[in-house]
Amino acid sequence: MPLVAGIDSSTQSCKVVVRDAETGALVRQSRAPHPEGTEVDPRAWWDALRAAVAEAGGLADVAAVAVGGQQHGMVCLDEAGQVVRPALLWNDTRSADAARELIEEAGGGEAGRRFWADATGAVPVASFTATKLRWLARHEPANADRVAAVCLPHDWLTWRLAGAPGLAALRTDRGDASGTGYWSPRTGEYRLDLLERAFGRRLRVPVVLGPAETAGHLDPAALGTGAAGPVLLGPGTGDNAAAALGAGAGPGDVVVSIGTSGTVFAVADTPAADPSGAVAGFADATGRFLPLVCTLNAARVLDAAATLLGVDLATLSELALAAPPGAGGLVLVPYLEGERTPDRPTATGALHGLTLGTSTPAHLARAAVEGMLCALADGLDALTAQGARADRIILVGGGARSAAVRRIAPQVFGRPVVVPPPGEYVADGAARQAAWVALGGAAPPAWSVGDTEEYATEPVPAIRARYAEARERVVDRLPE
Repeated sequence: MPLVAGIDSSTQSCKVVVRDAETGALVRQSRAPHPEGTEVDPRAWWDALRAAVAEAGGLADVAAVAVGGQQHGMVCLDEAGQVVRPALLWNDTRSADAARELIEEAGGGEAGRRFWADATGAVPVASFTATKLRWLARHEPANADRVAAVCLPHDWLTWRLAGAPGLAALRTDRGDASGTGYWSPRTGEYRLDLLERAFGRRLRVPVVLGPAETAGHLDPAALGTGAAGPVLLGPGTGDNAAAALGAGAGPGDVVVSIGTSGTVFAVADTPAADPSGAVAGFADATGRFLPLVCTLNAARVLDAAATLLGVDLATLSELALAAPPGAGGLVLVPYLEGERTPDRPTATGALHGLTLGTSTPAHLARAAVEGMLCALADGLDALTAQGARADRIILVGGGARSAAVRRIAPQVFGRPVVVPPPGEYVADGAARQAAWVALGGAAPPAWSVGDTEEYATEPVPAIRARYAEARERVVDRLPE
């Protein structure tokens, strides 16, 4: 039975899973932490990957490996392949002004947003790599002058696994490339003119591979494992595309992933181009498309509420379920770290409806869960407005482990909710891609996700109605 490995290099940690290529059965797994912050030296990711691989027993017995990574992060390399400066991550909002500049330079307003949506499938926001390149050119010209190539976190790690064999060997995939702001899902080609518009000159970028093409072979010396048989490197992909692959999402499924960020995405046969900027028209890891809405505030809203109440997450869940639906009118608008959807990078959170009756830990816990889910439900509305099917919700990510989140989600989303077993779905998706590369074939192998929990549709419209009222009070007072 051939084995394959999947790596998830996320914001918070590096996870490694080793699975049977044909059945998907888990053989072993491990993880190692990443440093906190919105900018990180990529070498910290490499150190964590090496540590996680070692803890997982190495990769000498696997046939292929692929990397799923956090999207958008700007990794700049000089001519020698050395990292120029710490990578700016997706959640670094200092490039918000750069995003606005790029829209204005394309005509501003509706015309500027339409230009970018048509060109790249998405309207620039602070998260995207193109805006970070503009920030670098404006604020760190000496570093900008040194940059010869730009790539994404998963691109860089795949390149390092291959032994860092020169900038010409950089490889990526269409899923991750579609989050840069200078690649078109519609045409399948780079828009290097837009990269030049953002940065001031053209840079070397990774070659975009097809879903099951190989990015080369693992260099045994890179991991210090000594001699090993030839191990194929999959193209890898962005974390959301990997999660869709790992969760087995198909047409009609909408994946809601509650991690550091919150994402709502659907598998589609046609590319999306939303000039409002709410929906990013990304590509997926299988040759189709992945229209996606992202919020900056997700599971850490629960962490913040638990800290505020002085309880752990399990107790927060119990408290939330002890309060009535709608939390008696108490609403948390959860823009605790700015927000991407809506695009308000300077926003802060707001609590509405605080009365003597709602001044209880249970009401606050419920408001935190409902507020986080309502923000994600806004994303679901944006997806369906772009034509995405939403027959059911697949709920994944660390936040899905909360009983309160699982039980309240059908009330907020108004659709059936399916919760797969807790797992590392980004790493699993990367492993499934690696199996596709190792085994060949027209499609990735069919793996079961295991027993799922299913929650029937149970809409409570008052929850979202009250949230919408509170949200508008916040958004109306913030500059665009």
